[in-house]
Amino acid sequence: MTSPFPGRREVRPAPEPAATEGREAAARQAPWVWTRLRATPSATLLGSVLAFVAVLLATALPRALDRSADQALRDSLHAGGPARTSLYASAESRPDAPSPQDLDEQLATMVARTGPSFRLAASGPVHGAIGDKPRTLANPELAVLDEQPPQANLLFLPRAADHARLVEGRWPGGGTTDGRVPVALSKTAADTLKAKVGTVLKPLDGLSLPVTAEVVGLYTVEDPSDVYWTDLACATKACMPAKACTTKPCVPPSGGWLVSALVGPDALDRIAPWGHGSRDFWRLPVDTGRLRADTLPRVTDEISALVAGPTASGLSSATGRPDLRITSEILRLFGEVRARQQAAAPLAAIGPAGLGGVALVVFCLAAGLAGDRRQAELLLLRARGGSRAGILRRLLAEGAVTVLPAAVLAAALSLVLLPTPRLAPALLAAGAVTLVALSAFPVRAFVLLSAPRGRAPRRRLVAELLVLAATVAAVAEVRRRGVAPAGAGLDPLLVAAPLLIALSGGLVLARIQPPAVRVLAWAGARRAGVVGFLGLARAARGSGGRTARPSVLPLIALLLAVTTGGFGAAVLTAVEGSRLQVARSEAGGDVQVVAPPGETVPKGFARAAGALPGVRTSLGVWVDTEAHVFDTDRGSVPATVVVAEPAAYAELARTAGRGGFDPAVLGGADGGAPVPALFSGDLSGRAPDRAYRVRLRNGADLQVRQAAVVDGTPARPGAASATIVLPAGPVTARVPQAADPTHWFAVGRADAERVRGLIRESAPASADRFLVHTSTEVAARLDSGPLQHAAGRLFGASLAGAAGFALLAVLLGLVRAAPERGALLARLRTMGLRPRQGIVLVLTESLPQVLAAALGGFLTAAAAVAVLGASVDLSALVGADVPAGLRLTAPPVLVPALGMAALAALAVLAEAAVSGRRQIITELRAGDQR
Repeated sequence: MTSPFPGRREVRPAPEPAATEGREAAARQAPWVWTRLRATPSATLLGSVLAFVAVLLATALPRALDRSADQALRDSLHAGGPARTSLYASAESRPDAPSPQDLDEQLATMVARTGPSFRLAASGPVHGAIGDKPRTLANPELAVLDEQPPQANLLFLPRAADHARLVEGRWPGGGTTDGRVPVALSKTAADTLKAKVGTVLKPLDGLSLPVTAEVVGLYTVEDPSDVYWTDLACATKACMPAKACTTKPCVPPSGGWLVSALVGPDALDRIAPWGHGSRDFWRLPVDTGRLRADTLPRVTDEISALVAGPTASGLSSATGRPDLRITSEILRLFGEVRARQQAAAPLAAIGPAGLGGVALVVFCLAAGLAGDRRQAELLLLRARGGSRAGILRRLLAEGAVTVLPAAVLAAALSLVLLPTPRLAPALLAAGAVTLVALSAFPVRAFVLLSAPRGRAPRRRLVAELLVLAATVAAVAEVRRRGVAPAGAGLDPLLVAAPLLIALSGGLVLARIQPPAVRVLAWAGARRAGVVGFLGLARAARGSGGRTARPSVLPLIALLLAVTTGGFGAAVLTAVEGSRLQVARSEAGGDVQVVAPPGETVPKGFARAAGALPGVRTSLGVWVDTEAHVFDTDRGSVPATVVVAEPAAYAELARTAGRGGFDPAVLGGADGGAPVPALFSGDLSGRAPDRAYRVRLRNGADLQVRQAAVVDGTPARPGAASATIVLPAGPVTARVPQAADPTHWFAVGRADAERVRGLIRESAPASADRFLVHTSTEVAARLDSGPLQHAAGRLFGASLAGAAGFALLAVLLGLVRAAPERGALLARLRTMGLRPRQGIVLVLTESLPQVLAAALGGFLTAAAAVAVLGASVDLSALVGADVPAGLRLTAPPVLVPALGMAALAALAVLAEAAVSGRRQIITELRAGDQR
């Protein structure tokens, strides 16, 4: 405002003291944290997003592991069935024949002693009494099985009427009349035995008391798969002796049909005379759906105490049954599940460990970038009297406003999306990552605000030597004990071995890269054009502000990601290859068709199946499993004789990984000379020129000589009997029956359903008796376990996360060097640098580190597979026992390296194209302030 009187200075009234004090107070109370966050919105948003993603992954990882472990436990127990997951208590029946109320009270006592870490299934306990041995029946009108008369046992089940429906007659009860015990049979069992209501079951052997049983009712079980009838199948139908239950309370009989006849509560005293004694039993089914992997040790201890421990002793005293015995197979199932989880845990932890290492590098890079951007501000605050503690408190407040809301939101989201009872591991992981995200920049600021110390060139060398020593120790420990030592838990040192190899490789590469790039720069200086030389020179000396050498952190991030990806890909590839090999070994190739006993494979089927798409090689094989070999060191030895065409059979054996040989050794059987043969190892031992005599099932004799020794045959996977393989030509000329194959094999990807369809067309009368085995179906069965799926998904998710964080590390390195690079490009622009040349300069400066990281990652991943692979046991992930070890192959290790190099190069190109021109324009407008 100008004065209305020229030449005079306007005199304004002095402000009121109160107003001055208010403005000063307002200035002193300005929200410094909020002001700083508003001044850098992009950095604030980046910090929040980075904290959100890191905390989300950290919280989700332990919950995903818990869910997969729980699911694996429940699936394994469910596959065992209720018969193997129940507690069985039994005791000899008292001579005074306890009442049903006594059995109920003893059941209540047992139920009260179970838990608290496990519960009984909702299907409920089952109890009752059963005879020790079944009685053979003398009724001539009853059906027989294999000329053997039927057998019956008496069984008392107090809750049977709740699980069955009466269809004829009445339920047993009312006591015995004239020595006849009223019993009820299932309608299915009665139809099998040709019994009916009113039939009197008479024991074949005499009893001390004249006891017979009269069928007074027939019932039907609506759901034979009901858990209530587990191990009581003979009460729902007539059982064959070979299929009768083998677990208490059932006893496998020998003879004809076996049935269990239900008696009423007033006939408990008749069970013992009929069954040569009787036993009371209680079956307590464990609720496997509520079991968790983390509580498995406590559950194991409680069930062990029930089976043989203080709880078992207390139950014997409480029930008044000194001979009470409790058995269960669930403890063995628990041991198998724990062994598989312990074996798979180290392999499953390698991926998340790599992800955590790359994320830590990214946090360090973000802290370094923030420190470079705010170094002048921090030093100014320190110079104006600010204390280091006060400045750090303000920085922690900034981080709290940025990080804590994102961390809380990420943790809550993970808890909602992945529900599981355990909270502690997830919350601890979330807290640890939040602490790192919150303290990364304050720690960097503390270093910047500390008094500068003299140069210590040996400090870096000492740190690198320590890392190398830790790597050597970890590798030696892995090779000595293996990745998953038997009975050991998760060993962090063993899990970190691939990461330590990557870290050591990064440190070595950081030493090698600058001299190598200087050599390239020297070579570029001898060529026309200055852009390439300038970019390589800046790459050699580093462009990160005041740094005298390139930053090691982006290089280490890329190396960690590539090494983890390469090692993980090698593990997954080895798992798939081992699973396929196991499947081929079990199936005897890719496809196997076995004809019913006494029949052969139809010729029309063999021709049609051999022409199916995907079939590379097919052959028919004649197999005689009842042959004998004479003139051996052990005399006559039973053996399996396989007759096949040598060349096709050799390819089949090579594919199945069993019985491989050179087909040329089976040639040269002319005239009446002995037929050359492949002998299994248990038959070999005599001189090859000696002849053996082989007698086939049809009585034909062959003279054979040992041409080679094999380890088995695909025609009999898993068979332990001696094996002899003969060429088809010489054998079929002497034994025409061998020309009709009993087995058909194929190598290649043939559709199992189409093979079964051809069988139905070729042999419609007996198609359902043909057995078809395919490697695809066996591999799918091996891959059906949740443990394998969880490990594979965890590997994939970890590698994707590590790749994302590695790309972020590259971008942060570019952003950190952006101010100096922008100033340089602005100066060169004034000297005639074209925009395209500027992009080339940025690429020449940044790509050497990316390409070096890709090459170094490939080498470190290959080194990790080479030095650690021999100790890796993949049996838990394959689903079957396989030899330990990884084989180093190029594709699994090379693909992650090339993929990461391509992604990083695209990120560099995008950053150069998007932000390069903007930086040049900004510098040209603002001028050089440096």
